[in-house]
Amino acid sequence: MTLLITGGAGFIGSNFILDWFEHMDEEIVNLDALTYAGNSENLWPLAHDPRHVFVRGDIGDAALVSNLLARYRPRAVVHFAAESHVDRSIRGPEDFIQTNVVGTFRLLEAARAYWQALPSGSPFTFLHVSTDEVYGSLTMDAPAFTERNRYEPNSPYAASKAASDHLVRAYHHTYGLPVLTTNCSNNYGPLQFPEKLIPLCLHNALAGKPLPLYGDGLQIRDWLYVGDHCSAIRRFLETGAPGEVYNIGGWNEKTNREVVETLCAILDELSPRTDSKSYREQITFVQDRPGHDRRYAIDATRIERELGWKPAETFASGIRKTVRWYLDNQAWVDQVASGAYRNWIDRQYGACACAFF
Repeated sequence: MTLLITGGAGFIGSNFILDWFEHMDEEIVNLDALTYAGNSENLWPLAHDPRHVFVRGDIGDAALVSNLLARYRPRAVVHFAAESHVDRSIRGPEDFIQTNVVGTFRLLEAARAYWQALPSGSPFTFLHVSTDEVYGSLTMDAPAFTERNRYEPNSPYAASKAASDHLVRAYHHTYGLPVLTTNCSNNYGPLQFPEKLIPLCLHNALAGKPLPLYGDGLQIRDWLYVGDHCSAIRRFLETGAPGEVYNIGGWNEKTNREVVETLCAILDELSPRTDSKSYREQITFVQDRPGHDRRYAIDATRIERELGWKPAETFASGIRKTVRWYLDNQAWVDQVASGAYRNWIDRQYGACACAFF
């Protein structure tokens, strides 16, 4: 049996693949375009593992996707591939429409044709990984998002993911394609590209640079350790009923300021500044971004009640693991921050559409 993973060289996708092989023995075909946030070195432990087949390519390349489906005959597609950074979507929304909307559409079309040609009774699932940002923003006293919240996306990124969610739903209700959808809260953990809050502040802190917080820093997010997210997806893939949607959250609402101050406290303990001052002194408040959502919160009651999943990590345990990983893997961080990993990708693959190892 085989899985086709899209975006498997990115942050969540690479964590999922590494986690998968700790628990399962099925082959994975990993399709990733290796854009700025895709780093094949995230998967270096699998460089010589025959269970992992890497393909450099775009989910929007219908011929390539169809060929992969025909060649490897996967029992499931797990769709992580996405443009995911809100700030980038504000500066350049078109890439988000192309990847998240058009790319998902073409992937769905290829999956539908493949599924319809399978012998009757053959297993197949299309699992679509989405975000809590499709629900919009919450007031301070509002209940957390459930699966019944209406969609109110406020950024080009969130709108593009909402559109992809609707396409996935439509392909189930119109064509019968067996789909599953997850909407997760803010992930953090190892291998995250350092443009997101936690890895950016870790990198800047150690480099003696400012730790930027938008506005007053009191925007609230629910934080989900990436390993917990991976276990939830495995569980959903095993037992989820076609057409179902589950919210995946960490039950960890924190302001951005609390998150950064926690990072500083752990760094003060594990890697003190040479001048003995606290890393908190590097916190800098900057102009807020346009349309910044004030609060997200996920109610993950349903997935616990129906599938028996709940996060294993508290924020305190997960953030300490994360800081320790970044301190122990400074070579990876330096390569990503300098762009040196991109040079390796260019040397390794050149202009080839895909590569296998």
